[in-house]
Amino acid sequence: MTRLTTNSVPAADRRAASTQLEMARLVGVVAALREHCPWTGALTHDSLTTYLLEESYELIEAIETGHSDQISGELGDILLQVVLHARLAQESGQFDVADVARGLSDKMIRRSPHVFHPDGTLQSSFPATIEEIEASWERVKAEERAAEELAIPVVGIAQPDSPFAGIPRSLPALAMAQKSLERAARAGLGAVPPAVHLAEHVETEDELGKVLFGVVQAAQERGLDAERALRLAVLSFQAEN
Repeated sequence: MTRLTTNSVPAADRRAASTQLEMARLVGVVAALREHCPWTGALTHDSLTTYLLEESYELIEAIETGHSDQISGELGDILLQVVLHARLAQESGQFDVADVARGLSDKMIRRSPHVFHPDGTLQSSFPATIEEIEASWERVKAEERAAEELAIPVVGIAQPDSPFAGIPRSLPALAMAQKSLERAARAGLGAVPPAVHLAEHVETEDELGKVLFGVVQAAQERGLDAERALRLAVLSFQAEN
């Protein structure tokens, strides 16, 4: 009888087993903190929102500086937010972290027909172009949004068949503007607002940053809120298209 040793187990299998163990350990740590730490026990979905936003920006900063140790640490902080929110939901009988992981896997399989069969097995070949992948992804997302809209009507957001459906209004205005313009270009919309004269000859992100900063400075000097102004312009653009 051949005895399996650690070295005889494929590296991918060892990593998978290690991931399962460490995730189970993290879930147990969070459960213990919820039970025995008064501060953690007092957390709610709402009170965690601020931390999630802060941790997201810290992760972006770590990625921009390129330090892998910092990126790993910040990803851990984001993962803690996920596990905490899942634990809160589990305590109220809604869902748990396994449901979150299962739902995400199902969604990625469903939205990636160029890689997976509906049952999650791999396709025999992967010929899709980037354009075909994006088109398929958006089509599946649109179908999902339409199904969700039928099940739970939501007032005050873009309709399911709108190219802007699913763009969160809680996004920073600049991110919402960029996302909306990407969607508009993909949908072939022509009513894209003209570029500001100052930005017509921008070639680099450094130049663009200075232009954007100058716009914010000009707004500040005139007592205008640049964030709100851009948000309103984006919402107006979405409504017109």
